[in-house]
Amino acid sequence: MDFRLPDHLVSLLAELDTFIEDVIAPIQARDDNERFFDHRREDSRTDWDRDGLPNEEWEALLGEMRRAADDAGFLRYHLPERFGGKGGSNFDMAVIREHLAAKGLGLFNDLQNESSIVGNFPTVLMMEKYGSEAQQEEWIPKMLEGKAGIAFGLTEPNHGSDATWMETRAERDGDEWVINGEKMWNTGVHKATHDFVFARTSGDDGEAAGISCFIVPMSNDGVKIEEYYWTFNMPTDHARVSFTNVRVRAEDVLGPIDNGLQVAQLFVHENRIRQAASSLGAAQYCIDTAAKYAKDRRVFGKSLAANQAIQFPLAELHTEAAMLRALIRQTAWEMDRVDHGMEISEKVAMCNYRGNRLVCDAADRAMQTCGGMGYSRHMAFEHIYRHHRRYRITEGAEEIQIRRVAAHLFGFTGAGRGSTAR
Repeated sequence: MDFRLPDHLVSLLAELDTFIEDVIAPIQARDDNERFFDHRREDSRTDWDRDGLPNEEWEALLGEMRRAADDAGFLRYHLPERFGGKGGSNFDMAVIREHLAAKGLGLFNDLQNESSIVGNFPTVLMMEKYGSEAQQEEWIPKMLEGKAGIAFGLTEPNHGSDATWMETRAERDGDEWVINGEKMWNTGVHKATHDFVFARTSGDDGEAAGISCFIVPMSNDGVKIEEYYWTFNMPTDHARVSFTNVRVRAEDVLGPIDNGLQVAQLFVHENRIRQAASSLGAAQYCIDTAAKYAKDRRVFGKSLAANQAIQFPLAELHTEAAMLRALIRQTAWEMDRVDHGMEISEKVAMCNYRGNRLVCDAADRAMQTCGGMGYSRHMAFEHIYRHHRRYRITEGAEEIQIRRVAAHLFGFTGAGRGSTAR
């Protein structure tokens, strides 16, 4: 078995590094754009007088980055060729996401906004897999050209990670559906043109079947952004949105009626493995940066790194990162060889919760190693911690991920196979 990265991926990583140095870094250095990445970053990114939403200058800068990456042929890498992509694999994306996150903060890869020179397009992939031919022709070009922005409305105020107890309801009325309910943490609706809204269309509370996905224009009567929730890592774009007698055309249902959780699962499954890879890369950045600081820092007449109390915690984190890297790459490789990823869902869960926990541990240890400077905003650890800490809650809390692993281990799912060995 050959564990070396394939040649095309080694070349791509080198091309990305060159592109960052030649194109993206000069944009970041221009017009004091560094304020969005140095110790001023949270304040510079946030419009405190506009509900704490992202600053318009900050979002414009991200847009400029994405256009440059698209022109260079990198942004759509993971998408199929017919959408201007290169059909990049899940394995490729895991390696790329780790590689970029390990570089630290920068315009090239700011995951607070899911913004990167190699884009993540889960809503496009949802449309590509579950949309009708007419829907794909209408929506995918708009989404890729920035003419349509689609948010994702699954979570509800009273039910968090359990989407099967969904209070949002949709009832058929002739050629339309009428939606009533609320969504929580409806990220990105401040600039979205449409929202993927999941609503119960049949069945009982607690049943996975009976939920459908609707493409809802944000401009429709009855759609109201109630409030934005300020979070640990600002700015916020996380809204509570209400839907009161909102009418949607029958043709604006995405995927099969009553089986909308299949559509949602594709979104979270794609994101979970990439979140894990990004968390791994950010953790490695924290470990490497702290180790370098300890080697350069002199206390009591010797290098701080001479102390085993400094060495051992970082060495253990470094070891865990190496083990997790192997699992993430194996899991991503397997995702490329199964139908929809659910066959190895427990492995994706392992990667996700361990990766997100590792980066929090690594950022915390890096702060401790670097002392007062590590705690300050002049180093990136506090930002990394605040950002990645949310992934231990969102897209299925880590307890949900562990439960999925346990269900497989004890034979409640996965045909009772127990062991994850293949």
